[in-house]
Amino acid sequence: MTVALAAILAPALPALALQSERPEATPTARDAAGSLPVGRPAAAAGPGYADMADLVLSAPVIADATIRSTTRIKPAEAPNLAPGLVRLYVEVDVTALVRGAGGLAPRIGYLLDVAPDSRGRIPKFKKARVLLFARVVAGAAGQVQLVAPDAQLEWTPGSDALVRQIAQAALATDAPPVITGVGNAFHVAGALPGEGETQIFLTTSDQRPVSLSILRRPGEQPRWAVALSEIVDEAATPPAPDTLLWYRMACALPRTLPEHSTAAVDPADAGIAREDYAFVLNALGPCGRTRKV
Repeated sequence: MTVALAAILAPALPALALQSERPEATPTARDAAGSLPVGRPAAAAGPGYADMADLVLSAPVIADATIRSTTRIKPAEAPNLAPGLVRLYVEVDVTALVRGAGGLAPRIGYLLDVAPDSRGRIPKFKKARVLLFARVVAGAAGQVQLVAPDAQLEWTPGSDALVRQIAQAALATDAPPVITGVGNAFHVAGALPGEGETQIFLTTSDQRPVSLSILRRPGEQPRWAVALSEIVDEAATPPAPDTLLWYRMACALPRTLPEHSTAAVDPADAGIAREDYAFVLNALGPCGRTRKV
């Protein structure tokens, strides 16, 4: 096993900038315990917002590239290969770096698992334009590890635009925090029957405040909004579908309001809070994730 290929399969290390030159690599790699998965092409249909966001947010490096060559690795030199798949060593020429603070070599290599067709033929990827979601390999210039088995995607104008949109939103100074759960919830009844307001506080990975406000008025549909500060702005609105805030909520919130959220609330008010939480989830709609994360 060459040093360069061995590093592709080593446990993940912090990302380092790749050099402009890389050593020649012989595709005789073996997996090491705890290694990142090798890649596997995604389905022909492009991923939805949630699936794409999962890839973008987990990838320190995102590249637009064209496949230069593929080399089949012998089964004996591809341990942990799933039955029915073939492992390839892929070399690509990088067209554009969408994300990657340390830069990237103009030519990089990585491992990819593929399924032969019904006739046993391996897909031909040469000259295909792809989007790659990867980590650089420390100590092996020009080598990367895909962050997931499906982290090589066919490039399309739509997928490129979506990737860039999500990456830009994630790097913005006002990017919404990662939501980790639901905190306390309260309901305060209004002066009229059926009138009231529910506040539900969410927990986040960096302790930044996020809260939901659901307003009920007699004869009207409930209205709700999300606030990203300690103060609920009257101009606050629900998140637009297929945005980073929508994704953070729709894909992270539990399907029912946790019991601990209303432990200190009157049972009648707790019941309304649960109804309002369900109203918010219904308004958000399904996450739409199809990948395993």
